[in-house]
Amino acid sequence: MKSFRDKLSSEIVLFDGGTGTLLYDKGIYINRCFDELNITAPELVTEVHKEYVTAGADVIETNTYGANKFRLTPHGLDNKLFEINKRGAELACAIAKDLVYVAGSVGPLGIQIEPLGKVSFTEAKDAFKEQIKGLIAGGVDLIVFESFVSIPELEQAIIALRELSPDMPVIAQIMIGDDLNLVNGAPLLSFVENIQHYNVDALGFNCSVGPKLMLDALEIIKPHTLIPISIQPNAGIPQNVGGRNMYMASPEYLAEYAKRFIQSGASIVGGCCGTNGTHIKAMRRAVQALQPAKRMDIHVRELKVDSTPNVKVYEKEEKSRFSTKLVRKEFVKLVELTSPKGANPTREIDKARKLHYFGIDAINIPDGPRASARMSALAMALMIQRDVGIETVLHYACRDRNVIGMQSDLLGAWAMGIRNVLSITGDPPKLGNYPDATAVFDIDAIGLTNLIMRLNHGLDLTGNPIGEPSGFCVGVGVNPGAINLDEELRRLDYKIEAGAEYVITQPVFDIKIFEQFLKRIEHIKIPLICGIWPLVSYRNAQFMNNEVPGASVPNDIMERMRKTETKEAAFDEGVDIAKETLARVRGKIAGVQLSAPLGRIDAVMKILG
Repeated sequence: MKSFRDKLSSEIVLFDGGTGTLLYDKGIYINRCFDELNITAPELVTEVHKEYVTAGADVIETNTYGANKFRLTPHGLDNKLFEINKRGAELACAIAKDLVYVAGSVGPLGIQIEPLGKVSFTEAKDAFKEQIKGLIAGGVDLIVFESFVSIPELEQAIIALRELSPDMPVIAQIMIGDDLNLVNGAPLLSFVENIQHYNVDALGFNCSVGPKLMLDALEIIKPHTLIPISIQPNAGIPQNVGGRNMYMASPEYLAEYAKRFIQSGASIVGGCCGTNGTHIKAMRRAVQALQPAKRMDIHVRELKVDSTPNVKVYEKEEKSRFSTKLVRKEFVKLVELTSPKGANPTREIDKARKLHYFGIDAINIPDGPRASARMSALAMALMIQRDVGIETVLHYACRDRNVIGMQSDLLGAWAMGIRNVLSITGDPPKLGNYPDATAVFDIDAIGLTNLIMRLNHGLDLTGNPIGEPSGFCVGVGVNPGAINLDEELRRLDYKIEAGAEYVITQPVFDIKIFEQFLKRIEHIKIPLICGIWPLVSYRNAQFMNNEVPGASVPNDIMERMRKTETKEAAFDEGVDIAKETLARVRGKIAGVQLSAPLGRIDAVMKILG
């Protein structure tokens, strides 16, 4: 694995949920010392770690939150302090292996320190050092100080770590109250102002409150620090049910707020009290939807076509009917049809035929969308062109093939009549139904566009002549709702420099986001095709909002879908929303790509009708 700091600098990091919550659910009551379980019931602790790794956490925390001498002494366990911490780290590391990171969990001492208490700063620091020694000996990757109330106490904890291990990654988290101050009444920004001077890797909040207040707190501190921010809320406010405190926030609710945390600038999300594996699994989906897949940093200058051999290069209007319409600035209409999961494409071909008769210009064929195993997109595109006569736009992903296979596929595709290609990097395998499959990613969409343009100039990837060139009309994708829009637009500029001739967006639901995006790309002169996805249900709207990258569904649309009472009413409402969206953006785009939800092409006809 890359180092934790490298991961934090390039990805959203998902922590696990409440350790005590799951141990309590397994029958360990609150009068027990949960930390002692590391040596008396290691199998229970191991089960907790396994649940969170299975749920998709990037980081699991050791069961050592209260394993300091002040909390262990009342249980007669102070003489086992080092053993409890070391064993806690070892149990987590045994489950983590090389798959996830292990954070040594360190909580407050549980006593007052100076000036309010009898324990001095030095004594507090030494107590933290005793605990941290065991965690480091057990092999943790980082330390997380969590649920602190006092800033001076948190400072002593950080100093203790730095004296033991100057380079160990550290996250500092404090608790907030309902009034958006710290629990002890100190102003929220005082935490940032004091702690960011200690060279921590991340700072933030955990425990005490639910997602809503943590989002409010995040929005307050984000403008005041460049340090990554960590947010780990409880599963709402606990309610007393039959004498037990129950946390009522659903996994879906936590997932929705995980998305909002990320959109508001958090780099680390996770859960605290009341959260379990189902919450973290739902948050994993939300994180993955907003987190860019691994990308190779391909520089255009390294692959740029510098010379053209003595061959005839196709003009844009010669490439395809689709390309000709773009050149003539005719409004193009594309419909996306996904290949079947099995070997019979009859239904898809029949739909393509009906769409052809309706007047659709081309059929888009995704290449293993969401990393799913389906019939070859190339085979599907060829059959539709052969049996129906309508052109296709073949999506071609970098995930599954090395550059040798890509070049072979593309030359064969050209020879068999494919004329339009959309270059995409592809979703990582962990999103799909074979998460352990190997991803290739020799190049990304930028490199693939370069490869296609070289073929279009009669050259292979290394610049060697291949004879007669291809003449693909090549397009690329863009995400108007990308979390890091600057990076998305930087990559789009590279794609265009590499030779992209048109752009297709991810599904657009939020007109405001799309209009802001349009302002940012006013310098781009190639045709822009807007993706529109008709929603079919409230659940579908939630899925798009949480699990599809960049598909931000506004609250008013969510509410419209929520109010529908039948499946057909929801379908009709989704079509109406899509129709309204198209009407609002039509004058600003070169065409539209419509998806056929659940394979229902009648939605397309109603939108365009």
